[in-house]
Amino acid sequence: MNQKFFSWTALLLSLSAVAIVSCTKKEAALEQPANTVVATDKIRIGHFASLTGEVAAFGNSTKKGVDLAQELFNAAGGFDGKPVEVITYDDQSKPEEALSTVTKLITQDQVLGLLGEVASGLSKVAADVAMRNKTPMLSPASTNPDVTKKGEYIFRICFIDPFQGEVMAKFATENLKAKTAVVIRDVKQDYSVGLADFFKKAFEAKGGKILTDTSYQSKDTDFRAQLTDAKAKKPDVIFVPGYYNDVALIVKQARQMGIKQPILGGDGWESEDLAKVAGKEALENTYYSNHYAPDTTDPTALTFIESFKKKYGGERPDAMAALGFDAFNVMINAMKRAKSLTREDIRVALAETKDFAGITGNISINEDRNAVKSAVVLKYVKGMPTYFATVNP
Repeated sequence: MNQKFFSWTALLLSLSAVAIVSCTKKEAALEQPANTVVATDKIRIGHFASLTGEVAAFGNSTKKGVDLAQELFNAAGGFDGKPVEVITYDDQSKPEEALSTVTKLITQDQVLGLLGEVASGLSKVAADVAMRNKTPMLSPASTNPDVTKKGEYIFRICFIDPFQGEVMAKFATENLKAKTAVVIRDVKQDYSVGLADFFKKAFEAKGGKILTDTSYQSKDTDFRAQLTDAKAKKPDVIFVPGYYNDVALIVKQARQMGIKQPILGGDGWESEDLAKVAGKEALENTYYSNHYAPDTTDPTALTFIESFKKKYGGERPDAMAALGFDAFNVMINAMKRAKSLTREDIRVALAETKDFAGITGNISINEDRNAVKSAVVLKYVKGMPTYFATVNP
């Protein structure tokens, strides 16, 4: 089925994939076969996210997108007249909490499907639980390729890091004419390590030279040693594939040290907290790959943005909010197409998703359960990420 022709009302119906989170039955999911229909007055979807902790901005943005999707879907009549309920738990940005919250969602709340996580390391932990319990899990934004390699119940609606690394290497060499680069990675984050590796491979394949590849650890606050080394190498660009909280300090300290070269990154930069900490001036001449441009002119995306602003007091949605919205869409769309409301049939329908018209672009799920879609490159202008280019698969 091609979903491009969906009307806005139908789009709202497809947003319901995050709402199946709160079943009233308390018996363990392990005792309930995966192909058994969960009969309740409400349809429940589980959502686990980092609402507190190290990457809380990701989880809170995603939750806002999911909550808006649920609200619009239920206002339009719900799932065959039944409201969809999303049960969201805070995993506190910790692997052990991700494990326990996902276990609870599956075995106690008996959700039909899971939405989460943004951080790849947390998704990998949760994926093991989902696989053992044969529960479909759809990540909005985990880009590390190993996430979906966990097994046939694990999906994502975002592009993956090999593509994202290629995007930024191509951008560096073709748009910025860079011939040399320095990489600064977070060795504690699967996301950062993987994206750094893919960027290096693609940059060198295009004739570029990596002058040095240095590292730090999450929650470090002093990056002067790494930056002093980078400055001495005089690279054309600096690639920092970290999360926004660390990147903000790295960019700020780099500019304070007189480093003026373009600084590049990936979708882990996506948070308004980046500009708050780094400062508008420091972010000039910085670029990052992302899933969606906040200054888009797409009519469907504009409708989403207006609805989001109305619900959240004028706040402009970032990519994580848009991905949360889309994840809900894709899950509900799969439920609508599934032969029955069982975990197994929903898994099959997710795998068959093709040409779904989402806020973050057209989404098709390939044989590896990854989304095939384009990426955008954003440039910071006066403290605001703005559209610069689109790169297709």
